Amino acid sequence: MSPQIRDDRQMRAVTGLSQEKIAQLESVFAQVYHQQQQTAYQTAKAKRKRRPVGGRKGVLATMGEKLMFLLYYLKVYPTFDVLGAQFGMARSKACENLHKLMPILQKTLIELEVLPDRQWTSIEDFRATVSDVDRILIDVTERAYRRETSDAAQREKYSGKKRDIPSKIPLSQRQVRS
Repeated sequence: MSPQIRDDRQMRAVTGLSQEKIAQLESVFAQVYHQQQQTAYQTAKAKRKRRPVGGRKGVLATMGEKLMFLLYYLKVYPTFDVLGAQFGMARSKACENLHKLMPILQKTLIELEVLPDRQWTSIEDFRATVSDVDRILIDVTERAYRRETSDAAQREKYSGKKRDIPSKIPLSQRQVRS
């Protein structure tokens, strides 16, 4: 029971990609998925009790539904409760399907050579990667985390900020840094 998409505009709103791009992605995704299934079958061949196509069919029956499930999650980032309700499955199955299919999408993007670099070992590697780029924007999210119990560990992770919410400090008591 995946979302019913009426046109290309709605597809872009739900997944971030056009229907044409999804069709291209789906063909490679299907190849990578079948390769992964074949590898898993060969690995567990001696212990297997059923044929590879045997057993209960999942809610995400087609490759298109599997890909839509992943792209919808990555675009909207819903909770597993919402994701499960949207695709007609329990939240535990939504979590299980996501963790099973995400590495396949990653391998697909690597095969298509469209997965961006996310980690560099040196500044030279980073500069080589972005040598043809004029402007770089870095979007980050700051997240609260549990404080360490030891003083040394706290000092190591200290960001330099004095308080959690500076807007709640009266203006007269704020420190101005130059």
